[in-house]
Formats: sequence, structure tokens, C-alpha cells
Amino acid sequence: MSIIYRYLNREIFRTFGIVLVAAICIYIAVDFFEKIDDFMEKGIPFSRALLYFLFNIPFVTANVMPIGLFLAILITFGMMSKHNEIIALKSSGISIYSLLWPVLSIGVLFTILLFFVSEVIVPITTTKANQIWLREVRGEVAITTREKNIWIKGNRTIAHIKFYDPVAQTLHGITLNCFDQDFNLIRRIDAKKAVYKNRKWVLQDMMEQHLNSGNDHYRVYFHEQKTEDLGFSPENLRRVIKKADEMNFKELLEFIRQIEAEGYRAANYKVDLQKKIAFPFVCLVLALLGTGLSFRGKITEGLPVVVAYGLGIAFLYWVFNSFCISLGYGEMLPPWVAAWVANVTFAFIGVFMLIQVQ
Repeated sequence: MSIIYRYLNREIFRTFGIVLVAAICIYIAVDFFEKIDDFMEKGIPFSRALLYFLFNIPFVTANVMPIGLFLAILITFGMMSKHNEIIALKSSGISIYSLLWPVLSIGVLFTILLFFVSEVIVPITTTKANQIWLREVRGEVAITTREKNIWIKGNRTIAHIKFYDPVAQTLHGITLNCFDQDFNLIRRIDAKKAVYKNRKWVLQDMMEQHLNSGNDHYRVYFHEQKTEDLGFSPENLRRVIKKADEMNFKELLEFIRQIEAEGYRAANYKVDLQKKIAFPFVCLVLALLGTGLSFRGKITEGLPVVVAYGLGIAFLYWVFNSFCISLGYGEMLPPWVAAWVANVTFAFIGVFMLIQVQ
């Protein structure tokens, strides 16, 4: 039996390697032709551009790993069925359920590997890639800290934001300093909250200070609500704020505790925290589902059909999981339910298929 296990392991790993390399090459090629003009316009050396694309490889690997394993299992068992190898094993008295254990072992191995890549490697490389793109290519000067404070430098302005809620597009604790050409502070805005509406920020509980050039004193005005153009949009903030992908589990957990201690909304970050645990288990779930589909003899029509079948099922998983995550962000589902419901659903489907195998 160990010979069969070695054969399965070899075929699955070989096919997975081919799928992974193909996916990385396609992604890098598309990303290269889409962004190389931006690098050239800024006069950035090719070595820096190459480094940017290399830093994105771990992120691509982490996202492709589950579907790569799923396709590898479907292709391996599909080819075995097509060449009547499954029938030969049955005729030899070998239960097809015995083939389940090496596949599940590979699923567990990939789950551990994906968790390591997502927790240790991806946060570092993604941060470095974003720094190259934002600072060297886009020329955006913004500093984000793990304690959620955001600093943005504009055209003779410096803005400080205590906390930004990307789901509600709301700023909390914002200060805007405006300077003249001699870098004298001529205006300052302090607001408790700001909501983005109609391409403008609507500031609430606002205090505004203007420099009187005649006597160098500041005039102070208070507004319950006032519309202002702060010089940046939610799109700009999404590019510069520290994302969940750039933090490991411990950092994100500490971040959630800090913003909740100050009374800010943390629902979306709690969902991201649960995603960090649930996402690696996609490998085990898809391994189970792929084995169930293969054992039922559904994948025997050839390589193109196998790939199309696998991509279709992976797309359904992605749509369902994204929908549940969106409900979690909107606080319509608890964070752990939003992150785990897709895994549990597809795992049950895989178990059901295995039970139905004759």
C-alpha cells in the first residue's frame, strides 16, 4: 500500500507544482504589463520594479495554493479513472476509502504550510511591495502605524487621523493643518468625526482656527457640521492604511483590542482575524471535496474538462465565501460564522459525496 501512497503523493505534488508555477507566471505577466509603464514614467530602476513583482509572489502563492491543490487532486484521480487505474485497484481488493488518507494528509500539510506563509512571509513581503508602489511609484507620502494613527501629507497640508472605518467610510479624530509657502500655520481643523458623502467629507463637531495676518492671532469658529475638501478620498486611505494582510495574527488581535478600548468599531477587523484562522483550512476542505468528486466518477472526461470543473467549483466557493464575509463586515453575521460557514458547508458536501460512493 505504501507504493500506492507514494504514487499518489508524487502525482499530486507534481500536478500542484505545474498549476502553481502557471498561475504565478500568469499573474506576474499581467501585473507586469499593467504596471511597468508607471515604473518607467517615474524613472525607477528595473531592479526595483523586479523586486516589487518578486515581493508579490508569496501573496499570489498563498491565494493560489488551495485551488492548486484542488485541481491537482481532481486531475490525478481523473487521469487514474480515465486509465482504469481506480477499477484495477478495486479489483485487487483495495478499498477506494484507503486512498482518502494520503490525500487528507496532504490537505493537512498544505493547511499548516499555508498558515505559515500567510502569517510569517506574506505580511512582510506585502508591506515591502506596497511601500515600493505607494512611495516610489505613486509618490504618496503617508505613514501608518500599528496603533492605527494615519498621517497624510498633501499640498501644504498635514492630516492626522486617529482611526478610519473603511466599511462606513468614516474618519474619527481628524486634525488638518494648513501651511503657507513659508510653512506658517494659517489654518487648523479639528473634528470628532467625518463621513464621506458626494465626494466630500462632512465634518461633525468641528473646531476651525484661522490665522489673522494683521495681528497674528487665531480666530476660532465652531461648527456642528461642515463640508470640507480634505485633499484625499477613501480610495487614497485604502491604499495607505495598514491592511489585515500586512499584519500577523498577534498584531491584528492587539490592534482590535486597542481600537475597541477607545470605543471604535472593530467588526471588519474581527472578521479578518477569523479569516486568518479559517483560510488555511480551505486546503483541507477542498482536498476532501476533490476526493469526493473524483471517487464518484464525475471527473473522467479529460484534462480540459477537469480544469474547467475545478475552476467552476472554486469560483462558487469564492462567491459564497465573499458573500458571507461581506455579511460579517456589515455585522449581519457574527465574525466566526462569516469566516467559517463556507468551509463547513463545502466540507459537508465533500463528506456527503464520500458517503454516497458505492
